[in-house]
Amino acid sequence: MNAGIIWASFKADLQSFYRSKATLFWTLLFPILLILMFGAIFSGVGDAEYELVVVDYDDSDMSVMFTEILNDTDIIKTNVKVIEEENILSYIKNNDIKRLIVIPDDFEQSLNTFYFDENVTTSIKFYFDQSEQQTNSIIRSVISAVVIELNKNISGGKDIILIDDIETISGEFEFIDFFLPGMIGFTIMQTCIYGSLERNTKFRKDGILRKLLTTPITRTEWILSKMLFQLFLSFVSAFLIIVIGIFLFGLNIHISLLMFILIIATSFLFTGMGMVIGRFVKDEESAGMAGGAVTFPMMFLAGTFFPLEQMPEFLQTIAKVLPLYYVNEGFRNAMIYLKTDDAIFHSVIVLIFAIIFFLTGLILTKWKED
Repeated sequence: MNAGIIWASFKADLQSFYRSKATLFWTLLFPILLILMFGAIFSGVGDAEYELVVVDYDDSDMSVMFTEILNDTDIIKTNVKVIEEENILSYIKNNDIKRLIVIPDDFEQSLNTFYFDENVTTSIKFYFDQSEQQTNSIIRSVISAVVIELNKNISGGKDIILIDDIETISGEFEFIDFFLPGMIGFTIMQTCIYGSLERNTKFRKDGILRKLLTTPITRTEWILSKMLFQLFLSFVSAFLIIVIGIFLFGLNIHISLLMFILIIATSFLFTGMGMVIGRFVKDEESAGMAGGAVTFPMMFLAGTFFPLEQMPEFLQTIAKVLPLYYVNEGFRNAMIYLKTDDAIFHSVIVLIFAIIFFLTGLILTKWKED
């Protein structure tokens, strides 16, 4: 065994390693980025607070105490509102309220009457958006624990206070309903950014863009032809995911004009983003590194795999400036939850992003080397 040969081979591999920017990124910076991101997302999970709107029609010492106990759990942050009973559902819809409880006007009276009539009960109404199953289960368990403790203290465990669960969205939803639209947005993002990046970087490096100056095709025509191809791939990937969702998971997916608009806008948005990124990279290895640095944080911070409420508040703020967040929410509201107003709102935001990034990419894309 020749130690000199082994050492020389090792040195050659080491030189190749530190000369490759992409290899350095994925080997050293990528795991650092990974732990920083997931550490930030999940470090505060146990300390998360979830907002719960409280409508107190009783406004008594007992109802106020009940609200304060919920607030003291450090899991629920109560927000007391005054709303007419007949307007509850419209208020929930117009203000996009995820969870709300109604304390009836006989709350304290019923608890006091129990000492004379053991058959008396009172019901707290719990309105919830069933599309957020994981968060709802946490809130519901906290409310239930408080109610059980009150029942135990007042009656020794007999159910005086009941919880009436009311769904605010028609239909039954599971995590896959939340997940599938996010996968459509994420897949289109990956396809368009990497497709645009790799093509533009390779063509510029090989001199193909420069040679196109000698042909009749204009720069705009060439870019739009490539955009059309990316749009075709976006529709193919979106419908493959939809077909799998319907036939394997039995999802009730609604095909609408808004969904088509979102696919088109999302494709233009991320193709434009790919062109912008591609303007600042010189080779294919750097292109892959730059693409990963942009898409990877968006994938996890934009609510693709789990609701934003599970993240710390500062990350929720960051998520709401990311284009993919509005893409995901637009697809969910248009395809699954059928919240037309919300779908239109998010679609408009995506269209604005698409116009900005695509026009910027169009301006920055050149056929000549700098």
